[in-house]
Amino acid sequence: MKNLLLVLSILISASAFGQVGEKNFIDQNYIEVTAKAEMEVAPDQIFLKIQVDEKNFKGKKLADIEASMLAKLKDLGIDTKKDLSVKDLVSNFRSYWILKSDIQLAKEYQLLVRDAKLAGKVFAELQTIGISGISIERVDNSKLLDYKKEVKVNAIKAAQDKAKALTAAIGQTVGKAIYIQEMDNGYYNPMEGRAAGLQVRGVNSLSSAYEASEPDIEFEKIKLEYSILVRFELK
Repeated sequence: MKNLLLVLSILISASAFGQVGEKNFIDQNYIEVTAKAEMEVAPDQIFLKIQVDEKNFKGKKLADIEASMLAKLKDLGIDTKKDLSVKDLVSNFRSYWILKSDIQLAKEYQLLVRDAKLAGKVFAELQTIGISGISIERVDNSKLLDYKKEVKVNAIKAAQDKAKALTAAIGQTVGKAIYIQEMDNGYYNPMEGRAAGLQVRGVNSLSSAYEASEPDIEFEKIKLEYSILVRFELK
């Protein structure tokens, strides 16, 4: 029992000595700065929602409408096996038993294109065969995670430069960083969560955009913004 008490006493003494011998960063002289970095990146992934409903095509079956759509997309150089997927398939089967009407099918697709001009051509081409239920689900960038890291690095570098400039004005210097905190950060995706339209410049409609050889279509850029709070040792 005495040996146990002796060991505990040594441990407590060592712990107390460590606390006295080492300063907490709050007890050190430091400078605290906040810096922000921003970046805008163009989307290279545009997700289109295409809705095809038999009721909008008199006498045509969904399979025939789909075949025409696939032909148009392939003419535009789109790999439909890779970039086109079916999201939903519905029918009025319940109404059929009540109203004894023909069963009509509706299908929803998601199409991935990689630039705004191709998206505009898809809108225009599909309108020529009567498919107008097209909207933009969202836009993204395939390297967004890399860009986020880059912006964060730029923010902490800006914080260091800011700290050096401030301390130089009073004849002091900064040492190592003793505390780093990410602030409320994020990014603004202009089309996330809403089916936004295309911005077509120089033309009055998508039909006239189709007639033009190179329609001028643009998307808003995705804006990245990050703030970093850093405390540097003050010498």
